[in-house]
Amino acid sequence: MSHESTVPGALGRPAVRPSKPPAVPPEPAAVTIVVPTFNESGNIRQLLRRTAESVPARLPCEVVFVDDSTDDTPDVIRAAAPDCPFPVTVLHRDEPVGGLGGAVVEGIRAAGADWIVVMDGDCQHPPSLVPELVATGERTKAGLVVASRYTRGGSRAGLAGGYRVAVSRAATWLTKALFPRRLRGISDPMSGFFAIRRAEVTADALKPLGYKILLELAVRDRPGTVAEVPFVFEERFAGESKSTAREGLRFLRHLVGLRTAAPLARMIVFGLIGLSGFVPNLAALWALTAAGMHYLPAEIVANQFGVAWNFLLLERLLFHDRRRHRHWADRTLRFALIANADLVLRIPLIALLVAQFGLAVLPATALALVITFVLRFAGTEALVYLPRRRRGDRHPRQVS
Repeated sequence: MSHESTVPGALGRPAVRPSKPPAVPPEPAAVTIVVPTFNESGNIRQLLRRTAESVPARLPCEVVFVDDSTDDTPDVIRAAAPDCPFPVTVLHRDEPVGGLGGAVVEGIRAAGADWIVVMDGDCQHPPSLVPELVATGERTKAGLVVASRYTRGGSRAGLAGGYRVAVSRAATWLTKALFPRRLRGISDPMSGFFAIRRAEVTADALKPLGYKILLELAVRDRPGTVAEVPFVFEERFAGESKSTAREGLRFLRHLVGLRTAAPLARMIVFGLIGLSGFVPNLAALWALTAAGMHYLPAEIVANQFGVAWNFLLLERLLFHDRRRHRHWADRTLRFALIANADLVLRIPLIALLVAQFGLAVLPATALALVITFVLRFAGTEALVYLPRRRRGDRHPRQVS
């Protein structure tokens, strides 16, 4: 549940605590600045002061904070808002669905202007660049304008520490390698500072996970024309960075989700995960036979280690967003049955291909592997990770 406060009334929204009744209705915003926040109370006044000094004189604006904080950040925003020459709204979310990226999507839905600028709440993104981002979009007819640290004139100076610099560069390289077509013309897909036309965004198509919302927008909702503006990444004004190892893992999981949105890509990743299962399978087989177990029962037991390995990777990487449709015990049992049925099916299928169709053993084995792989992939998607069919539904709902 979200709680909204607006100071003063913005774009038809009800005013909750106006500092004084305006003599005339506020001018409609030319840009909505969306700021996702998590425990940024020490930065709010500085951010609003910098915004007031550089943006309203050049174009009308409103600021929408979408807050997931556990501290007093919402109260600080409400206290600082009456001193601003533009409307300020704070949407506090009780459940931070999708992380900071999900907060941005909520802000996009609440935006009242044709242009939306997304920026961080830690003062590392200079508000003085907001008018230039919008002006560049208007001049070039672009749907997306990215503030880039890696184009000529840009700098990552405020990215503290060699470790964070290395991680940022590696993440940039990885995303551009995975999405060369979608990220063409974007030198800094990890940027959290950009402007986008509201008409270019389909909020319901977005599935953010973590804080890299630009990547999500560029891959799922890519505008036709993209422009870039260089910017200098400044030092954090107050507080600590929210970039953690846990966020890094969420980012990698998000990459996998984006890359496997198409069925063929999911099948390829499913196959790679299946191949990786040979390692625990063979390791267990070696350990069991070395301990004196006969190789046939040892192979049956060792296969379960490979099945468990594959299931864990599929749960964490490929089907993470579909786990909620069934209880974990239900998913585990169904996957184990499908994986072990593969062994039962493969041998009779090889015999059929050899005896009835005259194939040699090796081609028959290869063809049987392909057939059972496709069936295992289809069965895993349909029987383990698709939503259950509800009474009255003619078809189960597809969730990609």
